[in-house]
Amino acid sequence: MAGCIDKILGVPPVEIENELDALRKELDTEVPKKTVDQNLLVATWNLRSFGDLTEKWVVTENDSPKRNLHALRCITEIIQRFDVIALQEVKGNIKCLRHMLKALGSNWSFVLTDVTKGDPGNNERMAYLFDNRRVQMSGLASELVVPYNQLQSINEDALERQFARTPYAVSFRAGGSPVKKPKTFILVTLHVLYGKNPKERVPELKAIADWLSDWAKSINAYDHNLIALGDFNIDRKDDELYQAFTSTGLQVPNDLHRVPRTIFSDPTKPNTEKFYDQIAWFTGEENMPALSLRHIKSGHFDFTQSALSTLNLTKNQLSWRISDHYPLWTEFSLTEN
Repeated sequence: MAGCIDKILGVPPVEIENELDALRKELDTEVPKKTVDQNLLVATWNLRSFGDLTEKWVVTENDSPKRNLHALRCITEIIQRFDVIALQEVKGNIKCLRHMLKALGSNWSFVLTDVTKGDPGNNERMAYLFDNRRVQMSGLASELVVPYNQLQSINEDALERQFARTPYAVSFRAGGSPVKKPKTFILVTLHVLYGKNPKERVPELKAIADWLSDWAKSINAYDHNLIALGDFNIDRKDDELYQAFTSTGLQVPNDLHRVPRTIFSDPTKPNTEKFYDQIAWFTGEENMPALSLRHIKSGHFDFTQSALSTLNLTKNQLSWRISDHYPLWTEFSLTEN
């Protein structure tokens, strides 16, 4: 197996290496650079069905899956630009993940959930990958479970079951020096069940918002920052789903309202944009603790112009090789006390 995994470290064909170089140059332009003790780059990415891998640089018509070493190197180039990234749709088969970790190298670590069983769980895991030169786990790794009495008391929209894919919380620390304590933060990632219609998502989003509100108040005494990120399957800003998610004070940075979430977005069709993926935190309003990390800016990375660009793929074909979602990122400052 080790020999198979080492293929990801091999020298790709010249045309693929040239394309990877173009991708790196675009990332240099579009994503903030990591600066020692100055900034923190947190990201989230729904990687479509991130499981099996065809261990070839070039796939044929009969190969399955179509995600290959070429595509995985593109994904790796993007992921390594961040300090910590939450991944959704990591499958029970972690072949892609194992190869990617080999490509990322010994400076990277990961933590992930077990597979979520049952049809709604879709055999998925949730994972965090992080650059341990800049970010370290600080002790907590927990799945969020709604207490029984809260299931009964939320309101008529109460969640009638536990989460289909349980939100996953992990604490990290970044920065710090002999005279300055590090910044500590808890990331909570989730992938909300899509359901048959938008109304089916409201109870789960409301339950998550209530749970995060209670937890944020209890951990505030320990000077932790709480950040929710992942695929919330929110259709539009300010719709019923968005209102449920933000009902207890979670706020999404304004610059994320202006970026597309999926590669199928059509800017020529107003009011059709989806807001599935989000990064959000409490800002001190509605009696909630404020994030002590200072937000600098947020954005997404559009990989469609450079990743696998020489293959002339349709968007649907590209979605199965890279993803149908764009990665979202947020840059925070580590310089303030």
